[in-house]
Amino acid sequence: MIDDPLFYAAVIPAVILCGLGKGGFTGAGVLAMPLTALVISPIQGAAILLPILCIQDLVGVWAYRRTFDRWNLAVLFPGACLGILIGYLFAKRVSDSAIELAVGLISVWFGASRLVIERNGPVEPKGRPKRFIGIFWGAVSGFTSTIANAGAPPFQVYVLPQRLPKDIFVGTGIMFFFMMNWTKLPVFYALGQFTRANMLTSLGLFPLAVAATWGGLWLVRKVPAEPFYRIIYLLLVVVGTKLLWDGSKLFTYTSS
Repeated sequence: MIDDPLFYAAVIPAVILCGLGKGGFTGAGVLAMPLTALVISPIQGAAILLPILCIQDLVGVWAYRRTFDRWNLAVLFPGACLGILIGYLFAKRVSDSAIELAVGLISVWFGASRLVIERNGPVEPKGRPKRFIGIFWGAVSGFTSTIANAGAPPFQVYVLPQRLPKDIFVGTGIMFFFMMNWTKLPVFYALGQFTRANMLTSLGLFPLAVAATWGGLWLVRKVPAEPFYRIIYLLLVVVGTKLLWDGSKLFTYTSS
């Protein structure tokens, strides 16, 4: 078990952010990995956080077990499985910075454009997109989640324009990432990341993870629907900007 106080100074806020994300503020959890990467390697941070995310998923699944969109899950999850497989095959070959840069660009563009479009009030929801579009964004989400723990922005790009009722949107996200995170467990095991020290550290953080998720569930139900969506768009821009900043390291490494 890791006993460095500096590690816990970074990972405790990260677990709380994951709880907010699992509680309904989808996207907040993406900020967790940059925090943990300040004190340990990104791959070790992902290995420690993944079991925590799986436990938080169980809390969210129980809370939203009756409020989610089955059609979206049926379209997104097969693509996510393909993306996870591709992420596993390329885990040691693809630059994290390149992935963060691409996801950051998508996030900032989409979040900012939705804020501009809806500045005079919410727009009419779009109908369900074509199935192949959902498979594509599901694959992107699975891939970026495996490589950089950044699966939320691609999911939001696909689902947010549908303007689902808030509870349905939140529940669909919780169910999707529950299915995806548990599917990722064998991948991280195959990559040799589930060491005894990492798993004991995850176990010690479980109580905080559960409490943070319940806190997120309580908070998201107190926020009205329209401000909720604006918060999600703003989070998407903030997260995307952070990913762009991290992805800019690609050019630093290239120039050096």
